Amino acid sequence: MVRNRIGESVAEFAQLEAAGSMVLLAATVLALLMANSIGAQWWQDLWHTEIGAYIGSAELAQSALHWVNDGLMVLFFFVVGLEIKREIIVGELSSPRKAILPIIAAAGGMLVPALIYTVINQGTVTAGGWGIPMATDIAFALGVIALLGDRVPTSLKVFVAAFAIADDIGAVLIIALFYTAEVFPVWLAVGVALLFVLALLNRAGVDSPVPYLAVAIVVWFCFLNSGIHTTVAGVLVALTIPVKARTEPMVFVGWARGKIDEIEALDLPGAHVLETPDQQRCAWELQTRARQIQAPLQRMEHVLHPVSTFAVLPIFALANAGVVLGTVGAGVFTTPVSLGVFFGLVVGKPLGIVLFTWLATRLRLADLPEGATWRHILGAGCLGGIGFTMSLFVSGLAFGSGELQESAKLAILVSSVVAGIIGYAILRGSDARKALHEASEKEDM
Repeated sequence: MVRNRIGESVAEFAQLEAAGSMVLLAATVLALLMANSIGAQWWQDLWHTEIGAYIGSAELAQSALHWVNDGLMVLFFFVVGLEIKREIIVGELSSPRKAILPIIAAAGGMLVPALIYTVINQGTVTAGGWGIPMATDIAFALGVIALLGDRVPTSLKVFVAAFAIADDIGAVLIIALFYTAEVFPVWLAVGVALLFVLALLNRAGVDSPVPYLAVAIVVWFCFLNSGIHTTVAGVLVALTIPVKARTEPMVFVGWARGKIDEIEALDLPGAHVLETPDQQRCAWELQTRARQIQAPLQRMEHVLHPVSTFAVLPIFALANAGVVLGTVGAGVFTTPVSLGVFFGLVVGKPLGIVLFTWLATRLRLADLPEGATWRHILGAGCLGGIGFTMSLFVSGLAFGSGELQESAKLAILVSSVVAGIIGYAILRGSDARKALHEASEKEDM
């Protein structure tokens, strides 16, 4: 029963990510078309339009591109933070035995690509881009898996989602530690102090999102001025959101039964709904109280995940994925940054994931996901090479704007497509049902 619920939860999550990946793909294609069309200049000017607020001599103005990367993407990282916290508490990262394999796989999937990139770019001005090929785009990875249907065991979907989330933890740490140019201690100290305020709200049992939102906005502003990227603030704020519900489910059941009896007793046959205010009051109380058996983290994730998937990420792609092909030329594919990104994502990711997974099983630290074969692990590793969103984001932090970033962006797009195709081809030739049958036969022996 528990396994069925986990399978249904993973399937629902994968379907949402799959649908989101289609929207994200459409936004990417549109960005590429606009960047190379007769409207290219207008498209560039659009994202460099200054937007801001002015109060007297004080101002908070940035280009539309910066508002997307420093503002809107905070919401994406906030949702990532909620997912990380949920997985640590009740998900695939909730116990050492469950967490060890995806964490080890994610570590391999980060270290090997970074090493490959560093070897290729050692001693060049692009050496600082080693964080670019370390990321996995969970939306596209699960989107490809969703296309494969029952050829892929549910356990592999869980494994991919878990190592991608562990990958996100690593990416956030890398952004905070290695892609921060200068830190302003006073702003950072105020931001950290406000995070403790959020923790106190959690401790006090406050479950309304309003106080958290109000303080989070100030935390974002402090991090914006601290030198630490604001997306780190998004993850840290998410970690302060309560995971306990105000009302226990069975307490609610008893109360709700009494309230339903009250509605039934107040019924006036044939009456219009507007003529039964007492019934409507009871219904409103039921609706309000029902929210209290959900943790604030659940409610926020339920509301914000679709917003992040279908709005924030496509807008990010529109703003960042447009590569002006005429400015890079064919030689771009032989530059150190392009080669580092390509081989890091296409070769390094699967090599690192498979190698570290093999070591974990060889040392008996963990077992392969149920029903999964080494072919499944290889295919999942290749899908890990779909960097896209996080890779594009890190490329902007590493190189800013200019020719180097354009080269990196093109390499990310090409690598992600190649990795996705290879991963799909490997997994399409697998048979999850046969693997499960073979696994059960081994257990019987």
